[in-house]
Amino acid sequence: MNGIKLNLGCGNKKYPDYINVDKQGNPDMRHDLESFPWPWESNSVSEIKLIHVLEHLGQDINIYFGIFKEIYRISKHGAKVFITVPDHKHDNFYADPTHVRVVTPLSLQLFSKKLNKLWLKEGASNSPLGLSLDIDFELKHMDIKPSNHWFRLHPDSNIDIKLLQEKAAIYNNLIEQYDMVLEVIKDKIN
Repeated sequence: MNGIKLNLGCGNKKYPDYINVDKQGNPDMRHDLESFPWPWESNSVSEIKLIHVLEHLGQDINIYFGIFKEIYRISKHGAKVFITVPDHKHDNFYADPTHVRVVTPLSLQLFSKKLNKLWLKEGASNSPLGLSLDIDFELKHMDIKPSNHWFRLHPDSNIDIKLLQEKAAIYNNLIEQYDMVLEVIKDKIN
């Protein structure tokens, strides 16, 4: 898919073939991601990286929603959004005072119109954010990175993800981070 590729909130990690964007440092392009509108045309972006960025943005819920509305606006149908965030129950999240937003796989699934419609039909209490914000993302892939604590308790290199998730629902510091891929869904292919 042709289109612009963005590495948003790049910090010092620049990727070749991407426009590396940050509000500080030495990016290819300087922009504050909490300021709207973003400087890219609608339907012009095919790929976005947000690597350890979203947890720093959108302390105000309207700003957070604005970020997803801008991601949706600038992205083409089928664009991929790569997101890496720390687990909100890991010390890495709590230790950084600039972490202002919890991002989980379920919180990203709230932006799926398909799931929103299913949940409404089932009478679930999940917030139908995709429908209310008129944006649509599907969570296509998720990797869970266990922490060193997990490996200390379970030294086997074959990770039982189901067991990890069950234990992490009870105990802190077992999951270090999530790597997720969202796909942008638009009615018209642009």
